[in-house]
Amino acid sequence: MRVGILHPGEMGASVAATVLANAHEVAWCSAGRSAQSRARAKTAALTEFQTLEDLVAWAELLISICPPASALEQAQAVHACAFEGWYMDANAVAPATAKGISQLFGSAYVDGGIIGPPAWRPDTTRLYLSGVNAATIAGWFCQGPLRVVAMTEAANVEVAASALKMAYAAYSKGHSALLLAANALAQNAGVLQALHDEWELSMPGVVKRSVATAGAISPKAWRFVGEMEQISATFADHGLPGELHAGAAQLYALLAQFKNQPPADLAALLQVLSQPEE
Repeated sequence: MRVGILHPGEMGASVAATVLANAHEVAWCSAGRSAQSRARAKTAALTEFQTLEDLVAWAELLISICPPASALEQAQAVHACAFEGWYMDANAVAPATAKGISQLFGSAYVDGGIIGPPAWRPDTTRLYLSGVNAATIAGWFCQGPLRVVAMTEAANVEVAASALKMAYAAYSKGHSALLLAANALAQNAGVLQALHDEWELSMPGVVKRSVATAGAISPKAWRFVGEMEQISATFADHGLPGELHAGAAQLYALLAQFKNQPPADLAALLQVLSQPEE
């Protein structure tokens, strides 16, 4: 197969590696991409197209892996190029957003959701697929570290992969935001050390988890803003309160200054998050 990756970020580059491991051709579009994306594409030996139009004309399957807020716009740009192949949206988007994208491509649309870190090691990362052709597409990726799972038995099969991703990230990234917020509240109130002392007594490991969360979250918190907004909308669509994840989106937005920086420590994040009362 001729597979286009939109785009080779950290996750996209790892997905491209699994595609290559299955003996498919892989290409990308360099227009408007960063130097980091160019370096990753070069390291992976991906074929370069300078325009989206050229990539679309070449590809039989396009895999979209981009910030959630850009997922629909990316799909619309591909659709405007009269793409005639398979389109997999593997972004962290609400099922309602996924349905909007599916309407652009009809039966050629495949819903996807990635759970786990960039897929460089086996047994760390799953790409869940749903839709009428999920099993067919999954069969194209039997090799490589990324495990591809077709959700053929799901009730709402058209967008089941997106629903699963929303539920999973609602806890994982929502929990991280809540943990950082609790630390920030304690610092604002002047009781951070007391909170950490109490955690060590009653909830051993939470202080260590706070420190680890700060380092893991800080360089990529900017990407989580759109994801939290999509999760909030998903909760609302299912009659559940979405305010928790709307708040998480606001918290992650405050940390955008750490984008592409080395991992920051907890103190640095709390300095940004803590806003003492005047």
